[in-house]
Amino acid sequence: MTDTRAEAARALADIALRGASLREAMERHAPKLPDPRDRALLMALVSDGARWWPRFDAALDRLLDRPLRRKEPAVHALLVLGLVQLEVLELADYAAVAATVEAVRALKRPQLAGLVNAVLRRWQRERATHLAALDARPETRHAHPRWLAEAIARDWPAQAEAVMTADNREPPLMLRANRRRTSRDTLLERLRADGQTAEAHAWLADAIVLPHSTDVTRLPGFAEGLFAVQDGAAQVAADLADARDGQRVLDACAAPGGKACHLLERADVALTALEFEASRAGRIRENLSRLHLQADVVVGDAGDPSRWWDGKPFQRILLDAPCSATGVLRRRPDVRLHRRADDIPVLVGQQRRILEALWPLLAPGGRLVYITCSLLRAENEAVVAPFLATHADAQAVPFTLPAGQAAAIGWQVLPGDGDLDGMYYAVLEKR
Repeated sequence: MTDTRAEAARALADIALRGASLREAMERHAPKLPDPRDRALLMALVSDGARWWPRFDAALDRLLDRPLRRKEPAVHALLVLGLVQLEVLELADYAAVAATVEAVRALKRPQLAGLVNAVLRRWQRERATHLAALDARPETRHAHPRWLAEAIARDWPAQAEAVMTADNREPPLMLRANRRRTSRDTLLERLRADGQTAEAHAWLADAIVLPHSTDVTRLPGFAEGLFAVQDGAAQVAADLADARDGQRVLDACAAPGGKACHLLERADVALTALEFEASRAGRIRENLSRLHLQADVVVGDAGDPSRWWDGKPFQRILLDAPCSATGVLRRRPDVRLHRRADDIPVLVGQQRRILEALWPLLAPGGRLVYITCSLLRAENEAVVAPFLATHADAQAVPFTLPAGQAAAIGWQVLPGDGDLDGMYYAVLEKR
C-alpha cells in the first residue's frame, strides 16, 4: 500500500527540486493511489507544499545543520510538508509529526526517521522565534521569490500585500456552462441535486462557482460536455471579443482551448485554434470533442503566420500571449518555483513579436483582444502602448469590468479581485 505523504514528498521534490510542473507531477504520482480520497489528499499536500515552499524551505535552513536538498530530496520535501501540515493545514501536532515520521520509513529512509522527528519537534518548541524571522522578509512572509515580491511591490505598491495574500488562498472552482448543450440554470439544478454547493456568478453570464476544488470528472454533466472548468477571469475574454455569427476567428496560443471553446459556444463562427506545441494542441482537440464543438486546430508559430495562414483575414483575433503567469499563482502554485526574473524580457520579446505578426491578419473594423495572465506592467501596458504608438490604424477600445481597475491602456484584474485570477486585457480595433 502506497503511503500518501511519501508519494506527496516524491511529487513535491519533482516540482521544487527537479523542475516538473504540478500537472506533470500529479500525472506521474496520482495513479499510484487508487482511492480518490488519497488522490485528493495528495493534490492538497502537493499544492500547498509548492505554494509554501519558499517559506518552509527557508525555515529548514534554520532547523538543519546540514541541508538535505541534494542528497535526500524526497526527505527534504517531506520535511517541508511536515511544516505545511502543522502551520497551514493545522493538523493536530501529534498526528502531523507521527504521519510524517512514518512516511520517512515509506520512503525507505528509516535511518532518517529520528532526524525528521527531531526537526519537527524543534520547530514546535521554537515556533514563535522561527515564524518571526520568516515574517520579517516579504519573500518568506508570503512565500514569493524575492524578485517577484519586489516586482509586485514596484508595480502595485498599494495592493502588494493583498495580492500576495490572495496568491496563498485556495481559489474557488469555477465552471462554464456550455450553452450549446444546456442552460446555466439547468446545470445549477443538476449540481445542487447532486449535493454540490453551487451558485451562479454575479456578473459572468456562463459562470458557476463552487467553493472548493473537487474531482470534476465525477460531477453530473461532465461526460456529456455540459460544462468546462474555467476561471471567471478567463471567461471575460469571450465578452470582450464579442464574436458574431459568420465571422472568421483566430484564437492564437490557444491551448488548452478554454477560450476557443467559449467563443464557439457563444456564436457560429469559423474558428482557427493555433498552438505552437503539438502535444498541447492535442488537449485542444480533447476539449473540443468532449464539449461537442468543432474548430480547425493548427500547429504553428503565431509569430510566423506565413507558415500557416491562408491569406483570408479574421474579424476577431484572441491573443492569449505567452506570459509569466504571475497572475495565477493561487491556481498554479508551482509557477513561483520555476519563473525567474530574467524570463520577463524574453517573454516581452515574444509578446511584441506575436502582436506585430498577427495585426496584419485582422480585417479592417476587426477586433483583437490582447490577454495575459500576468500582473507585471512590463508584459501588459508596456507591450500595448508602443504598439499603438507605431500603428496608426490601431486604436484602443475603452471598457470597464465589475472587478479590477483601469490600466493606462486596457484593464487589470489583480489576483483576488472579485475572487478572480489575475489577468490583463486590452481591446484593439483596426480603423
